[in-house]
Amino acid sequence: MTLSGLLPGDVTHVTAIVRDSATSFYHGMKILSPDRRAAMYGIYAFCRLVDDIADDDALPIEEKWAALKTWRKRIAAVFSGQAEDAVTRVLRAAALAYALREADFVAIIDGMEMDGVPIVAPPLPVLDLYCDRVAAAVGRLSVKVFGDASAQAQDVAYALGRALQLTNILRDVKEDSLRGRLYLPHEFLAAEDVPFDVAGALASPALPRVCERVAALAEKNFLQAEASMALCDQRAMRPARLMAESYRPLLGLMRARKFAISSEPVALPKWRKLVLAAKMYLP
Repeated sequence: MTLSGLLPGDVTHVTAIVRDSATSFYHGMKILSPDRRAAMYGIYAFCRLVDDIADDDALPIEEKWAALKTWRKRIAAVFSGQAEDAVTRVLRAAALAYALREADFVAIIDGMEMDGVPIVAPPLPVLDLYCDRVAAAVGRLSVKVFGDASAQAQDVAYALGRALQLTNILRDVKEDSLRGRLYLPHEFLAAEDVPFDVAGALASPALPRVCERVAALAEKNFLQAEASMALCDQRAMRPARLMAESYRPLLGLMRARKFAISSEPVALPKWRKLVLAAKMYLP
């Protein structure tokens, strides 16, 4: 489908937001057709903008709520046929072209509200809800843009979103701690007698055992996502497979260094990045 209702420069604007974020997402989505790629860049731009609100440590909490409330109104306007700028025009066009749901955009904003107040040692159901809002909801939008609106593709979004977010949580323990956040679940901390506060948890010698539990949960979701992908349109699932292939090895790298907390997050070696880059452009 072709995106309609856009003004000159709209796609350039959302593309610039993605490119300036210095994320692998910018190159990863190049395997998509121009319209699907523009839709994904629009979704990413939206996510980046609302995430920046939640992560702005200088912004008082009341102002965060107000800014996120404004985004709720903007999304409601998009789905009532109104768009006021490049990002919302691209979102409106993408929603029409790929039957995107308003509820998924709202869920992402709900996730940013959860992040607005630092999350510390959440119970597993709360952590699962958080993963669903900030990651699986993005996946539910993405698989439709990729070209598969089946129930199996929604299953991919459910599992892969959780797998990716749990991997992010493990990779970013140190970075998150600097913002007063600790996403490791209450139940896993309790089982290993690790303190529930940020400083106490990071100082605990048992923290790697907690991380291993989270890694096992992520692996379970990667396996579930892989099984669901096998039942989907294989061409449409290429971006999802590449995301899984770029994140899943990070679990092994973190295990290899025994989940040592470092200011330098794990990253794929250059050779593996080159392999993934080659896969992007293979038919």
